[in-house]
Amino acid sequence: MTAQKIVIVGGGAGGLELATQLGNKLGKNGLATIKLVDAKNTHLWKPLLHEVATGSLDSGIDELSYRSHAYNHHFTFHLGKMSGLQRDKKQVVLAPIHDDAGAMVLPERTLSYDILIMAVGSQTNDFGTPGAGDNCYFLDSLEQAAIFHKKLLNTYLKADNEARTRGRLELSIGIVGAGATGVELAAELHNAAELLSAYGLRHLQRDQLKVTVIEAGERILPALPHRISQAAHNELTKIGVDVRTNTFISEVTADGFNTKDGQHIHADLMVWAAGVKAPDWMKNLDGLETNRINQLVCKSTLQTSLDDNIYAIGDCCHVLQKDGRPVPPRAQSAHQMASHVYKNILRQRKEKGLLNYTYHDHGSLINLSRYSTVGSLMGNLNKGSMMVEGRIARIVYISLYRLHQIALHGYFKTILMSLSGRINRVIRPRLKLH
Repeated sequence: MTAQKIVIVGGGAGGLELATQLGNKLGKNGLATIKLVDAKNTHLWKPLLHEVATGSLDSGIDELSYRSHAYNHHFTFHLGKMSGLQRDKKQVVLAPIHDDAGAMVLPERTLSYDILIMAVGSQTNDFGTPGAGDNCYFLDSLEQAAIFHKKLLNTYLKADNEARTRGRLELSIGIVGAGATGVELAAELHNAAELLSAYGLRHLQRDQLKVTVIEAGERILPALPHRISQAAHNELTKIGVDVRTNTFISEVTADGFNTKDGQHIHADLMVWAAGVKAPDWMKNLDGLETNRINQLVCKSTLQTSLDDNIYAIGDCCHVLQKDGRPVPPRAQSAHQMASHVYKNILRQRKEKGLLNYTYHDHGSLINLSRYSTVGSLMGNLNKGSMMVEGRIARIVYISLYRLHQIALHGYFKTILMSLSGRINRVIRPRLKLH
């Protein structure tokens, strides 16, 4: 019997976990060839990007090499960006790769599949706001987070020198979007300011850093329960973050934001963290059905609506819950979907009926750097959720990342990685300074 060909496009949390599971189960025994495609060489859990952006996390320690992981888990990795789909031939087209000088490294290639899983994730949606793309930083990838980190250090160094020569001044950072990324980034920026002061940049005091979080809705963290939103709002205010709700940005300029009601919010650095959408190239994927934010419309089995040989998981998947609402684009959704598609692929091989996916909300946690952690657990219980904060919430928040590591590496290696992390916190600076 010819080995089944399974191609997974996207090495985010869901795609990489699925490739690992299928490789360990089918690839190891020669029952299938598993191919993972990603445009980058390394993986980092996306919820950590705001920590990379501020320097709280050194990505060089936590990022994972796709090729090394593929070798250890019986699948193959293909570097490249998907540029097309030929459903009649069951082939994925990968764009050519060029180096920085423009020389071709790899030509256009095609990968054949029997089963295709789309796991390309999402990117920030600026909703076509004039000036957003030209003046704001985005935190969709490790490269973008690293660019912002370098700009932050240079901006802070310049401001500290100006404060030394000219006296007090203000460094303003504006963040559009008060979802998890925007809220957590605001807290990490204040933490970074305190650490930079401890490491020698003492002329720009913490109270001279002005971080403004701008939200178009009535409250921050609009997707989470009101009590969590209020607790996070109180904590941000306590550390000096200026939180502005019911504020709609109509234009982004070189020196700040113009609002719909005629205000101008000055900012030296600007970050756009409002809204998500699947990549634009997903709109025309050989006739597959998509929604207004480019997600692939899927049946309850997570197969795409027009092709049973193609699944979608994570942020690029649009599937409805029993109450008619779409499954939210969250890390726990991607994890659950990866496990579900794994089960359905195994059932397909045994010619059994496929299972319908049910989203389980296990709660939400927001990490406000070292200041606080707030959230709720058991969010899908009929009697409501249990709110947690402080040390307990912080432990649970860290455990979410550990669960992702366990899915990739197993318990033993994850324990070793956890111990290594504790050692690094002792011997390395608390902030990446380069």
